[in-house]
Formats: sequence, C-alpha cells, structure tokens
Amino acid sequence: MTDALRFIDIAEDQLDDVIRVRTRAFGPLASGDREQWVKDAKVFLADGRYVGVVAGDEVVAAARIWDFRQWWGGRQVPMAGIAGVVVSPEYRGRGVGSMLMRGVLKRGLDKGFPISALYPATTVIYRHLGYEFGGGRYRFSFRAADLRGLGGKEVSVRRAGPDDAARFLELVGKVHESGRVGGPISWPDEKVAEWLAEDESFAYLADDGFVVYRWDDGENLRVEELVAGSEATARALWATVGSGSSIAETVNAYVSPHDPVHLLASYEAGKSAQIQRWMLRLLDAPAAIAARGFAPSIAVEVDLQVDDPELPANTGRWHLSVADGIGRLVPSEGTGDAVRVGPRGLAALYAGTPVAALRGSGLASGGSADSDTFLDTAFTGPTPYMLDYF
Repeated sequence: MTDALRFIDIAEDQLDDVIRVRTRAFGPLASGDREQWVKDAKVFLADGRYVGVVAGDEVVAAARIWDFRQWWGGRQVPMAGIAGVVVSPEYRGRGVGSMLMRGVLKRGLDKGFPISALYPATTVIYRHLGYEFGGGRYRFSFRAADLRGLGGKEVSVRRAGPDDAARFLELVGKVHESGRVGGPISWPDEKVAEWLAEDESFAYLADDGFVVYRWDDGENLRVEELVAGSEATARALWATVGSGSSIAETVNAYVSPHDPVHLLASYEAGKSAQIQRWMLRLLDAPAAIAARGFAPSIAVEVDLQVDDPELPANTGRWHLSVADGIGRLVPSEGTGDAVRVGPRGLAALYAGTPVAALRGSGLASGGSADSDTFLDTAFTGPTPYMLDYF
C-alpha cells in the first residue's frame, strides 16, 4: 500500500481487478451475471466512461459514468450518472474515494455533461465534493382492487413490445414537457426496447399513455412506469394493472409524489412508502442553466456569487436572467450584495429547494428578500423524482 496512487481509465484487462474490488464493496455478482457485467462494462470502456484509481498496477477504486439525459423544468439536460463507485476496503479513509470522484467530476465535464447525479452510499464524501440532495425515488403501495375499479373502459389498450420503444419515448416527452417535470432520466431507444422485450415486463399502450409492470416477489405487482396524457387513459392503465387483484393484493408503484393516481385512488397509498434519495451537482453552471427549462410566464434578474473550489470555472459573480422559459447565467459586473452559494447550495437551488431552507442550513447567504423571491419563483416546480435506480 505504498505505491503512488494514480487516476486512470480502466482497461479491458483490468476488469477482473474491478470485479474483485466490487465483490469486496457490494458482494459477489449473482451466478451467471459475470458475462453480462463484462459486456456492459466494455461499453463504458469504449467511451472513456469507466475510470479508476490504481496503486502501482493494482486497481483499488473504480466508477462508471452513465450517459443520461435528465428532465428539468420540462427540458432534457445531459447528465453524468455516477454508479458502481467502489473502493477496496484497505484503501478506504485514505483519500482514494475523493481522488476517484475528483477525476469523475473532471471527466464528466470533459465529456460535456452540465450536471451529474448519483445515489449515495454515504453522503459525506459527495457533499464534500459539491453534491446535494436533488430529489427522491418514491415507491408507493396501493390496493389492487381499488385500482381495478378506476374505470377507463372507453379507452383502447393493447399489449406493447420492443417495436413500440420510440412511441413510449415520444409519450414520455409530451407528458414531461407539458408538466415541466424535473428528475426522471431518459434512456436511448435500444435500452427501452430491451426493457420491453423482457419476459417479465408486461407492457400496455394506449393512444396517449402506457404502463409497464411486473410481478414483485411473486406475490404483489410492481409498476415500473406509467405515463398518461389524460384522466381516462390514467384510469384505464391503472385498472389494467389492478385487474390482477384476484391474485395480487397489493400494487407497488414507482411514481412521483404528485402523480394523479394519488387523487384517483379511493384509498390512501400505504403508509410504508419508500424513498431513495439521490444527489445532484452542477459541473458547468452556465450550461446547466441554459439547458434547463423554466416557466414561460416568469421574468427574473438576480446576481449570484458562486464559490466552487473543485470546479473553479463555476466560481465568480454571475448574473442570472430568466425570461420566456429560458435561463442564462453570464459573468456579472454588479457591485451590490449578491446571493452567495457554494456547489451544494447551487445544486439544491437548481432542484427547486426553497432559498429559506438553503439559508437555514448555511448553504446560502447574502442578497435580499427580493432576490430570494426571484430565485424561488425561477426554480420552484414539481417535486423532483426518478423512476430508475442506476
């Protein structure tokens, strides 16, 4: 453990080493999964999105960078999804994880991602490097019999398959754009087609919506995604899932906290809702603001003083302007008291956290009551959520 540590691109002949580190961090791969794991890993290798840290020639840490697009304010923003972060036990607490993640931040920036997100195994290291909670992955439980009675029989619903992948993505885009949704990630057509081709996936398509669900532990049903452009379609799709109530008493569903099903169902969702929190970081602040959507009816002008020690290009005094649904962040020559934030505060603000909460946690200071109102007006929207774990 005396060899110098170096940040590297993982090579194909190092994948066995990565698997050994992964086994120590997460446990062994399931029987028969190694071949698929290696196949998937090679996709990341080919695009410079599998990185690590070595001590001498030994891989002691690694991480993957997913090429995602994430919805913010009804627009898709390129997002570096960080996953598979592993550090060999004997190197933990020695700065290896921080070295790895600093390299990940730079690589994500070099790859042109304005933002990055991850599901944290621990928040301490990620907060130290500028990540903050952006939203959650919510799972609610409903009575299957309740959903079965929602109606929607006038809506035509058919079975769907891999050939419908493009239509699924088109429907997602329409609903997320009109609802100015924040948080969900978009997968490429081929990944959606693979999902729809799985024997365990039960997919149904209507003119303006779809549902994909499956058995959950062999006893209940689990809705993985349901998109509906109208009340009638929402009722029809939920009723389709609920039609299994003679076998499955409960339907577990990954949906947002403000999904219409909470208003349609006669009974409240089970009180044992599960939430997995995910964290967000801005890598290129001006590009992240330019890519994000904003409500078309608002107009905001306010100065921000950003201090980002990990990504110095974000540091400085900036002028934020929002108009006609478009945001801009440009260098400011203003001299008044600006709202001061670090990368954590900037990430939380981007995700719609009220400025009062940022001030109460020490993540924002300076500025004025008017500037707080302007920022809340610009960024507040539906609760950010994800459906996928990566």
